[in-house]
Order: sequence, then C-alpha cells, then structure tokens
Amino acid sequence: MARKCFYSFHYVPDNWRASIVRNIRSIEGNQPVKDNDWETIASGVNKDAKIEAWIASQMKGRTCTIVLVGQNTANRKWINHEIIQSWNNGMGIVGIRIHGLKDSAGNIAAPGNNPFDYITFSHENRKLSTVVKCYSPAGVTSQERYAWIAQHLSNAVEEAVNIRAAIN
Repeated sequence: MARKCFYSFHYVPDNWRASIVRNIRSIEGNQPVKDNDWETIASGVNKDAKIEAWIASQMKGRTCTIVLVGQNTANRKWINHEIIQSWNNGMGIVGIRIHGLKDSAGNIAAPGNNPFDYITFSHENRKLSTVVKCYSPAGVTSQERYAWIAQHLSNAVEEAVNIRAAIN
C-alpha cells in the first residue's frame, strides 16, 4: 500500500517538475491546490494564519513529507514552516533534488542548497541535515533522473519514516 505523503516545493519555478514527481504512483500525495483556491488562501486579512491552517489540513493523515528541492527551495519561509511542522508532527522527511528534471520549457536548473541545513532540532541545535537525507538522483538526462526517482522514491520515504521513528 502506498504511503500518504505531503509534498513541499517552491511553486513558481518548480511546479512543473513537482507535478512530474507527484504523478509517480508509488506514493499517494496531497492533491495540488487549484490556482483560484490558492489565491483565496494566500490573500486578504490573516493570510499567514490561513496558509498555516491550509498546510496543517494538508498534512493530516500523512506519514512523510517529501521536499522537492529545486534551485531556490532552501530557506524559504513556507518551506521551512512545512519542514518544521512535519518534524514536530513526528512525520518522516526526505529531500529529493529535482533541479535536473526539465520544466515546461525543457530547461533544467542549477542545484540549490540543502533546505535541511537551515533548520535545527533538539536541545543541542543540531542541523536537521544531520539526520534527514536529501537525495540527488543519479543520471545525466532528465529522463534518467526521473527513472531514478520513480525507482527509489518509495524506499526513500520508508527510510525517512524509519529514521524519524528511531529519533522519537
């Protein structure tokens, strides 16, 4: 049975790449929000509170967060929030680098920083990157990298869940 996962990614540059990964059938992911719905969530009075509530609702019933790491994913306000919430909720967390997948225009991006380097946990202020894995898919072409992700994503999720359970 496929794990239920929450996907975290930087929308504007990576939504195409993210949709490609989200269509891999080994993982049951949260449904993408429609543009009109997102405009309602992310605008007006109390927009931060509305975004936080939406994120919390999307994480309900999920066992792992998959952070799709693009060129500008690391240290973004809402990405950090999603990672911290996932950790605090006891969810597994794994990073998958997607910069090498083509976007809708056929372009690939430069690799970005590891988002787990920007978040600390425990009373020792350890970087989350010391326990959370961030994978760089093998391959030279976009197709080879996609094939690597398709083959290894479910195992990476299981490993992340096991790592998190061992730290509780």
